[in-house]
Amino acid sequence: MRPLHALVAVGLAVAIWSQQGAAQPPTASQRATLFEGARLIAGDGLAPIENAAFLVENGRFIRVGRKGEIQAPAGAIRVDLTGKTVIPALIDGHSHIGYMKHLTSGAQNYTRENILDHMRRFAYFGIAASQSMGSDFGELPFQLRDETAAGKYPDAARFFTAGRGLAPLVEISADNMRQAAFPITTVAGARASVQELAPRKVKLIKTWVDDRGGAIRPLSPELYRAIFDEAHRNNLRVAVHATDLAQAKELLRAGIDVFAHMISDVDDELIDLFKQHPKTVILSALGGPRRVIFAPWLNPVHPLIRETVLPEQIARLQRRIPLTDSAQLATSAASWERLARGVAKLSAAGIKIGVGTDGGGQQGDQFLGWTMHTELENLAAAGMTPAQVIVAATRTTAEILGIDDLGMVAVGKSADFVVLDANPLDDITNSRKISQVYLRGVAIDRAQLRAGFMSMAAAN
Repeated sequence: MRPLHALVAVGLAVAIWSQQGAAQPPTASQRATLFEGARLIAGDGLAPIENAAFLVENGRFIRVGRKGEIQAPAGAIRVDLTGKTVIPALIDGHSHIGYMKHLTSGAQNYTRENILDHMRRFAYFGIAASQSMGSDFGELPFQLRDETAAGKYPDAARFFTAGRGLAPLVEISADNMRQAAFPITTVAGARASVQELAPRKVKLIKTWVDDRGGAIRPLSPELYRAIFDEAHRNNLRVAVHATDLAQAKELLRAGIDVFAHMISDVDDELIDLFKQHPKTVILSALGGPRRVIFAPWLNPVHPLIRETVLPEQIARLQRRIPLTDSAQLATSAASWERLARGVAKLSAAGIKIGVGTDGGGQQGDQFLGWTMHTELENLAAAGMTPAQVIVAATRTTAEILGIDDLGMVAVGKSADFVVLDANPLDDITNSRKISQVYLRGVAIDRAQLRAGFMSMAAAN
């Protein structure tokens, strides 16, 4: 038996431990960590900080500066990032999460397990958050939004949702992602739908105003104006799927907040309307139009794709793109050139451009996470500088989505960042050379995630 005085000492220690929560060992996210030596691209649009240092504690950036300027507190961990480049974790402002699963797409795949798998894929690719745009339904998306925001799944990106979208009846079908959308046929119904979403604390409302190449009758101005008005009454913003130039001008006059896609063409009148409505922004979503003519990452297949995507899925996409029919190629190339000119004009005019991918959509084989990196390449190909592209994919998209604590390596922000093996300012495709991804100041286990993706693939 232990001596009595030893038992008393143990009991006293336990009592002190239980009474002083601060005396408990800090978690990985709480412990102070000083990162030194990297080139830091902070997401603020300023020149990178060479030989940088930043201190992380409790999952947030505490100090940011140069090596030697910041002292590590007692007991802090030191991480040497010499030779690396650090950027803020990326943000995908437009995706459709939970529908794609291996070779299938549809609402039958919309489960907690599949949504979390998608969010882990985003994290694997250095993406801290993604906004699901109008294809969600039920209580699950709101539960997962709150759980991922609270860090319940430390290896998953944050899930943001617009809830159910608002669409004309003709857009709603059991076999598309608008299958659960609010059907909008009257002004009263439009307002009631917005009112139903407002208490769910969504940051954006999604609607569609598109004639699908003349195939359908889109929402009338009376109806989308009612949506805008009711959303603004409730301090909400509206993101619209609309790409036609003439339609875009009418939407600007009506008070649109966010274009969920790049507009098909840009002229001087459109630029003037944007300047008259300086709070209106664009999410790029250029991947679909460009990849049909430019997809060198499919042959040979980029390692990041092989690490995360079924071989059957890769083969299916290889059969589809790039296009080989000369007439289709010419049409697609002309479309891309108009989009690229538009991006360049809008960027030069100071119009705010964020980044969205439309990834996960039912076109199929839009590889979640990977599409973000091709979108960065697309924006650079359209004429934006790599520095502008990084700001668009971090700070600007965070601002568009109303996410206050992401988008920059700055004091007070969540310590979500990506360590790269090469400088994306030299070549934007260096964003794919990922060494480590940190969420809330903790490195995610990418090897474990990769093994999980592949075991899921093997099971299917």
